[in-house]
Amino acid sequence: MRQSMLSILVPAMLFAATSATAQTAEGWARPDPAQQTPAAAIKPNPPTTGNISVSQVDLREVDRIARALVAGERVPGLAVAVVQNGQVLMERGYGVTDVSHPQPIDAHTAFRLASLSKSFASALTGLLVNDGRLAWNNAVVRYVPSFRLQSEGATQSVTVADLMSHRVGLTKNAYDRDIEGNLDYPSAVQKLASAPMKCMPGECYAYQNVAFSLIGDVVFAATGNFYSDAVQARLFKPLGMNDASYGLKGIESSPRWAKPHVRGGARWRALMPKPNFYQLAPAAGVNASISDMAQWMIAQSGHRLDVLPANVLAQLHTSQVSTPTELRGSGWRRERLDSAGYGFGWRVMSYAGHPLYFHGGAVQGYRGAMAVLPDRDLGVVILWNSESALPSGLLPTILDRALDLPAVAWIPNTITGAAIPDIAGDHSATPNSDDSNGSGND
Repeated sequence: MRQSMLSILVPAMLFAATSATAQTAEGWARPDPAQQTPAAAIKPNPPTTGNISVSQVDLREVDRIARALVAGERVPGLAVAVVQNGQVLMERGYGVTDVSHPQPIDAHTAFRLASLSKSFASALTGLLVNDGRLAWNNAVVRYVPSFRLQSEGATQSVTVADLMSHRVGLTKNAYDRDIEGNLDYPSAVQKLASAPMKCMPGECYAYQNVAFSLIGDVVFAATGNFYSDAVQARLFKPLGMNDASYGLKGIESSPRWAKPHVRGGARWRALMPKPNFYQLAPAAGVNASISDMAQWMIAQSGHRLDVLPANVLAQLHTSQVSTPTELRGSGWRRERLDSAGYGFGWRVMSYAGHPLYFHGGAVQGYRGAMAVLPDRDLGVVILWNSESALPSGLLPTILDRALDLPAVAWIPNTITGAAIPDIAGDHSATPNSDDSNGSGND
């Protein structure tokens, strides 16, 4: 039974889709007050009745932590969305787009999604399977005759499902470093013919970006439409993801977008996005705002069946292969995960005994994390424009409160001002190195 929209709020708060005030103490410009939401304008949800389980997430506390993260230039900027029961509870920006030329991040500021893009590739694939245009078990070579692996047997064995679940059989992140070194995508695909194999296709897991992106070629062969156009028509447009785009030109043409940041001495330094991994549109090509991603979480939670039917969602969210290394990851993975696998474009996990669909993303100067907690009909997205791992602690903080788990300092107490047990481990680790595009420096 779906739980009430209030089941994660004590007290319940609805956050308007606006940016938080930039921190003048950081030397950054003060945003236009007209773009801010005064506290009096943040309206509480009306009370509800019924058989509900009330948990302990207070979105005012999430807001306070997010403000603390951008204070003192700990991170340049971030954006947070929380949805439940098909409703947006929070979509809000914090900090600035560029520390050199600061503009406030708001709900419509575009970020680079990196590997969060994979969920759009799998969703489009699932829709085409549902249409009868593709089949999960069809061989990739049927659509891309030039595709080759080291052996003919392996070549003929790779299926559409293998691409979407990282079961191609190659060693991890095959030719990502070549993409970082400016190798073009077609040449990287050709090199797969001589790439070492970890196992036969379908028999083991190893995360991929180049091989994963072959789904773009499969989509074109099956439909005659360019991959990015198909995503725009089938997903972005019907979901109202009006800020979403593909590629470097897409983000640069956005009315407001967050620049990537890397450390330059003791301060953050803004860069221009590098184009390398944008070549791999299915794996890492999407740009989107937090407002867009709120709508994506609503759809992934089963509240837009006109766009993503229930049978398609069930396929995407079903584990296809075990990923036990996730259980040995940093922070919340060690403490909270009971099992971990990969579905189609999503990680399928058990978080303290509760199903969780998750994906992280990392590319030079950008990080992101998203999760769907079906037990609570809850979706969470966090996007930020730096290589800091600190904001990643917001995700388990929200999940823990939604499940009424003991409080843990997933973000250091020195930042939040809390006094709770700190068992989160290395706060400097990336959100998930396996979900990065190459080394995270494209």
